[in-house]
Amino acid sequence: MMRRTLLTTAVVLITGAFAPAIPAGAGGDPATFINNLNNQVHVLVKNTSSEQKLAGFRELFREDFDVPRLGRFVLGRFWRILTPSEQQEFLELFENYVVHTYSDRLLEYDSDGAALRVTGSRPDPDGAIVSSEIIRGSGRGQPIKVDWRLTACNGGYKISDVIIDGISMAVTGRSELAGVAERNGGQPRAILAVMRQESANATLRQIAASP
Repeated sequence: MMRRTLLTTAVVLITGAFAPAIPAGAGGDPATFINNLNNQVHVLVKNTSSEQKLAGFRELFREDFDVPRLGRFVLGRFWRILTPSEQQEFLELFENYVVHTYSDRLLEYDSDGAALRVTGSRPDPDGAIVSSEIIRGSGRGQPIKVDWRLTACNGGYKISDVIIDGISMAVTGRSELAGVAERNGGQPRAILAVMRQESANATLRQIAASP
């Protein structure tokens, strides 16, 4: 189920070739933040082992994504139903799933000649939205429009949503998680069960891929 979300799509899209640069969090310009995040991804893809990729992407996700905000949003009304310990488990499972998916997709796709071009940015009530295009390698179709919703945080930014051709990653993930609960009698803990299984499967794939 969760592999069909736009979260996975967004992960795949930012695996193109970019030149090394300064850390993503440096400076207060939202466009620079996005460019530098992708530069760091490129460095990890090209210069590290699979284990280092996993650790590196976990660090990037924690540093550059607003994990608590995104996690609470995708869980929606079910967030308030879970106990504090279950909420914490959800955020940990959410992070683990994204990090493993990130690593898996980079191993599969690596660099296919894609390039990202930031086309502008505009203020948003909570921070900024950066507009960009991803041009796929080998002439594979039209550029893909990607907007990055950034939340202002401690003088910098964190990513709270990725909008691909007008479709929100966060909204889509929220809808799919709500569907899991509804198919299980409206029980939000069914979401935790699904995510535990997804996380376990991702860990097994990582172990199997290790030398």
